[in-house]
Amino acid sequence: MSAAVSPLAPKSYPSMPVIEGVRMATAAAGIKYKNRTDVLMMVFDKPAAVAGVFTRSRCPSAPVDHCRRNLGHGIARAVVVNSGNANAFTGAKGVAATDLTAKSAAEAVGCSEREVYLASTGVIGEPLDATKFAGVLGTMAKDGTGDFWLEAAKAIMTTDTYPKVATRSAVIDGVTVTINGIAKGAGMIAPDMATMLSFVVTDAAISSAALQALLSAGVGSTFNAVTVDSDTSTSDTLMLFATGAAEARGQKQVSDASDARLDAFRAALNDLLKDLALQVVRDGEGARKMVEVTVTGAESDAAAKVIALSIANSPLVKTAVAGEDANWGRIVMAVGKSGELADRDRLAIWFGDIRVAVNGARDPDYSEAATTAVMQKEDIPVRVDIGLGNGRATVWTCDLTKEYVAINGDYRS
Repeated sequence: MSAAVSPLAPKSYPSMPVIEGVRMATAAAGIKYKNRTDVLMMVFDKPAAVAGVFTRSRCPSAPVDHCRRNLGHGIARAVVVNSGNANAFTGAKGVAATDLTAKSAAEAVGCSEREVYLASTGVIGEPLDATKFAGVLGTMAKDGTGDFWLEAAKAIMTTDTYPKVATRSAVIDGVTVTINGIAKGAGMIAPDMATMLSFVVTDAAISSAALQALLSAGVGSTFNAVTVDSDTSTSDTLMLFATGAAEARGQKQVSDASDARLDAFRAALNDLLKDLALQVVRDGEGARKMVEVTVTGAESDAAAKVIALSIANSPLVKTAVAGEDANWGRIVMAVGKSGELADRDRLAIWFGDIRVAVNGARDPDYSEAATTAVMQKEDIPVRVDIGLGNGRATVWTCDLTKEYVAINGDYRS
């Protein structure tokens, strides 16, 4: 784990309320890191509805395969997450490790292995010795507590420099429901569904099918709109659970995602997903600045997103930001290589509120000093207008510094 906390870290953490129906415990199993927690167990004392989105990598981890198989059953009783080892590209040994973990968790909780969900994060290609933590799951299941969200977030960190938590509330049928979430991620972040690991729990009574529709729609402008280094992980997992405890307080079960009763919940969920996603970007390995890239005037929203990601993923753009250099020529380059329709002579580019280029040339009122002042800030908005249509998209990234190379140059050691 990086010694210094990211300068972009939150100045404080929200007070995370207890969500009825879920308990958590952590343990230090010594999987990779010494003297820190590296295993998290979540237990649902009654069957919880579940939804998930996973990496689109063609080389997924064994836990991702396990979760995908179980998701169709729509019920969760336990989640086990470890950090330090991704259990990816580990062949038959990887499958054996997930089988042992699921079996141990099922015995500890008293449920079917089909109701157990697993996630692993860390080094790829190293066999995971699941016996290190399988033996403590019984104790964890017994000792779990609801007031443990920040500790849970700490247990799943790898190169993260701070734990990522968020909470929101909404009203359904006049009943206030809570949504809590944790996430981890700092490198190998370029989502292709969600990104990294994230677990979100609500006490609302919502069916698995409705949850899945909400989650699948919610990732587009949140977890699927952030990038640290353009690399999609083998292990990306984002799961949403509903304990249904609010039913006892008068909330009636919602089974259709398009039900108007979910309007406030949907907005709160999407806001929480965005909060967690931006916390991941702000903890990008070695990051010192966050960049918000907005593309307008593209042929379509989809085209705008492709162009925005082309800018956000460009090492040349990201290193210019690190050097506080308002090199808008690199933005032009990234637009041009995106493959989407663009007209050089219609382009306009802004850093913050300062237009640096218009009609395909440098803005006649361009001020180097004013633009440099924008680049010296921690949060830098970049806007590009393509001038062709109504397509619009926003994505978030961070700068690329020497520290990123240092962290990843010896990641396995």
